[in-house]
Amino acid sequence: MDEAKDTFADIRPYRDDEVPAVISRLQQDPGLANALAAWKLGPLHRWLPGLTRWLVGRWLRGRFRALTNIDAVQMEVKPLLDNMISETAELSVEGLEQLDPGQSWLFISNHRDITLDPALTNRMLHEAGHRTVMIAIGDNLLKERWVADLMRLNKSFIVRRALSGPRELLAASRHLAQFIRTMIAGNHGPIWLAQREGRAKDGVDSTEPAVIKMLSLARDRQTESVADLLMELRIVPVAIAYELDPCDGAKAAERAAGSGYIKAEQEDVLSIGRGITGQKGRVHLSFGTPLTSEATDVDAVVQAIDSQIVARYRLFETALWAWQRLEQTDERPALTIHRGTVSRDEFHARIDALPEAHRALALAMYANPLRRALEAR
Repeated sequence: MDEAKDTFADIRPYRDDEVPAVISRLQQDPGLANALAAWKLGPLHRWLPGLTRWLVGRWLRGRFRALTNIDAVQMEVKPLLDNMISETAELSVEGLEQLDPGQSWLFISNHRDITLDPALTNRMLHEAGHRTVMIAIGDNLLKERWVADLMRLNKSFIVRRALSGPRELLAASRHLAQFIRTMIAGNHGPIWLAQREGRAKDGVDSTEPAVIKMLSLARDRQTESVADLLMELRIVPVAIAYELDPCDGAKAAERAAGSGYIKAEQEDVLSIGRGITGQKGRVHLSFGTPLTSEATDVDAVVQAIDSQIVARYRLFETALWAWQRLEQTDERPALTIHRGTVSRDEFHARIDALPEAHRALALAMYANPLRRALEAR
């Protein structure tokens, strides 16, 4: 494709014809080599960084040699994801059987983990014979060129947030909305979009109206209604529930610090690593039903997404134990509670290992989905 005619070249995932050049660039990127050396060869890297970077460089050249298209990249990632799941999580899914795998859907999901939410969604889609998703990812996570390259090789597209003013933000939002519409309308594959900017650190899964307003920017204001556009986008809510959140302590610490919290350098990268390697217990994905024409405006769409996510969110025993501890009760609400992999004592020991000032915040993160389910009855 002529670059001048490629309207979305600045944000879209890479195409098959771009893979060789990107792979060549990654093989020579010292930032990637250094990050992998520190991760895979930690102690040795501290003593002999030059040697470890050389070893990682050789390893990269061997692993990257066969990566000539996007499918090959995703098949390279799949065994790593499978291994992570087998060691840290038990995965289950429902709802995919009602969705046409030949159709493109806009999956709008609650958001708990930077990389795992869409990665686990992809795992279940692939197993069910669906195409994998294109993933919306904020440019705040792509400060290093090699990180952006890896994400765009894995079908991610960029949400621009580091902008100087409202005019630039509006233009970027319209550009993003048009890209999403073009992908769905042209049946180029499903898309994963978080219901809000950033993870729900308090466990309250609510859709930001700004996300839906952004999508509405793709319409022709002279000839199309918001309802027309939103129906064309084929929105499907997705609820993902983790029995254990590997980042629960870090999220509680960030909330305890409030507006004065300043992220450390590479903190997002560390959160990604913690989410991937930490114990998650049971993880359940529930794919909802496509929104109907009754969702005629932004507020109605927000309400419809939130209602499905609250109703479909799987409540594990950790949610019950957290709620009981906060409410100081032994009551068991009339809700379906699913057994997990950890005992009550193990869960409370996990919470008690946190600083005292952070414990109620961590408990609330687990308990709030149950509270919302009670409110929705």
